[in-house]
Amino acid sequence: MTSLTGRALRLTVYIGEDDTWHHKPLYSEIVHRAHAAGLAGASVFRGIEGFGASSLIHTSRLLSLSEDLPVAVVVVDTEERVRAFLPQLDELVEEGLVTLEECEVVRYVGRTGGPEGTKPKGKKSL
Repeated sequence: MTSLTGRALRLTVYIGEDDTWHHKPLYSEIVHRAHAAGLAGASVFRGIEGFGASSLIHTSRLLSLSEDLPVAVVVVDTEERVRAFLPQLDELVEEGLVTLEECEVVRYVGRTGGPEGTKPKGKKSL
């Protein structure tokens, strides 16, 4: 597991959920490449409404159902690692918005003990 505390860089990629890379969701390709690059972590957030450079509003409201809702892929790691990952985004992201923001990591701890993917039951007392 990557160790990460203190100053960091947050990379956010705003795209549409219907955007693809070789018939695969683009957000999934970004997450898998971030993982392969050894970045500390990546998460995908699906928006309920939004618009971008095209000025077309995408919404999840029932009367105007959109299948191309906004998606944000967020990656946090050291500045050096995030900036080294940017050339891959140049290859992948044809439409959308990519931002970088400085941030501070206060806590970054993975799950320990038990099979992978299981959540520990409660906290240990000292």
